[in-house]
Amino acid sequence: MRAKTLMVLGTASSVGKSLIVTAFCRLFKRHGFSVAPFKSQNMSLNSFVTPEGHEMGRAQVSQAEAAGLTPSALMNPILLKPTTNSKSQAIVNGKVHGDMSAAEYYAYKENLRPQVQAAFDRLAEQYEVVILEGAGSPAEINLMDGDFVNMGMAAMAEAPVVLVGDIDRGGVFASLYGTVKLLPPEDQARIKGLLVNKFRGDVKILEPGLRQIEAILGLPVLGVIPYGKFAVDEEDSLTERLSRRGARASINIAVPRLPRLSNFTDFAVFDSLPDVALNYVEDAEALNGADLIIIPGSKNTIEDMQYLEESGLAERLRQLGGQGRAIVGLCGGFQMLGRMIHDPHGVESPLGRIPGLALLDVETSLARDKQTLQSALTLREGPGLLAGCGGLRLNGYEIHMGQTVPGPEAIILADGEAGPAGAVNRAGNVLGSYLHGFFDSLEFTRAFLDRLRQAKGLERGAESDESLIAYRQFKEREYDRLADLVEAHLPFPKLLDICGLTAKKGDRHD
Repeated sequence: MRAKTLMVLGTASSVGKSLIVTAFCRLFKRHGFSVAPFKSQNMSLNSFVTPEGHEMGRAQVSQAEAAGLTPSALMNPILLKPTTNSKSQAIVNGKVHGDMSAAEYYAYKENLRPQVQAAFDRLAEQYEVVILEGAGSPAEINLMDGDFVNMGMAAMAEAPVVLVGDIDRGGVFASLYGTVKLLPPEDQARIKGLLVNKFRGDVKILEPGLRQIEAILGLPVLGVIPYGKFAVDEEDSLTERLSRRGARASINIAVPRLPRLSNFTDFAVFDSLPDVALNYVEDAEALNGADLIIIPGSKNTIEDMQYLEESGLAERLRQLGGQGRAIVGLCGGFQMLGRMIHDPHGVESPLGRIPGLALLDVETSLARDKQTLQSALTLREGPGLLAGCGGLRLNGYEIHMGQTVPGPEAIILADGEAGPAGAVNRAGNVLGSYLHGFFDSLEFTRAFLDRLRQAKGLERGAESDESLIAYRQFKEREYDRLADLVEAHLPFPKLLDICGLTAKKGDRHD
């Protein structure tokens, strides 16, 4: 039986489409349906590697987890990762297809339509329901021709549409009206209801506007979802996470906000730890109060290394690292910690090479081919921050286009499938690794943070308590919280009606 479908479109980027799809996936699973997410084309630097070594957008990973599934690149057949202001790396069916400018991609994209259709068809054959997510706004009139991301995808999947507007940014009624009216009649007919998201205040005051927009557009308002914060992985640079400034706690973590910052979800685990504050910083002075500095991944390590130098962050990082401050580099951040980054093939820059921070005795050579694999590392015993961590196992994934070779002053952190997967300096305060998800193991992160607390004369932290849930359990709880909120304000039978489904026997809605 071919799946029933439902597509979530938004009046703009960052109106909450990804979270709404995540909630819908959990709701259909909760009510007994096999359900899968799908987004034909994603533009994001926040990606994930599947067990098959395929790269996909992180938002669809969260949606898959909410649906109780192992993530698959079928759920996101096209991923665009910006490498410069004018080019993106195109990932098709989980593998690198090539770098393209916007004009090149627009001219080429019709060749990808069969790939998108095939991926969707395979999901539709396996599941009872497929929840599709659009990108940006369907009312970008310059992009409608040949579209297979928004209304074009709805047509391909024969999917009814829910249109989401963000009331928190203001102008929600104009946004909903303008979006609908800019669409051709056949696309307007696909919209089955409106959803107002991120509401704060008294809904009674909003009611007259809801009734008016229903009358004007002839579409029902399915619900008004209150504003809420959820520790659910997101996909792009518009996330509120990257705007965190000035929060203070027992342990303070600073992350330089690099222009090409990628995989910021490496730090999502800290959302579950009550006495840890994580801030994204853009100036050298903001590093001073940090107990731990994490240099994140990057889609263009050389450009971001230049940014660190030009902003003054590099000089301050070298000073603090030399003074014993705890510094961790992940993936591109690991490469930046080294003495030199070589680019003999011009993968990222015509410069050929650039000096790194020289806080670790390692050197990196960028390569044309990307390594994408899931990894499991067993830590070696090490000095400083790693003391007592020998034998602990970390699980995650690697996405990088280079190989890092340690020198005599570097201590190997762990062995990976393609060589050393990380290194630490002899003082034990600076370490780097290619592993995304480095902090997701609660046992390791507990020990790591307690080393920081010990240096400050603090007692062990709240996450030392064995009653604290593991990170995966924490995420499961967040998916349930999100679904609970949405279902409380958008009754599930409305979704069943739109999809043409009836409740499962024994479900409370049957």
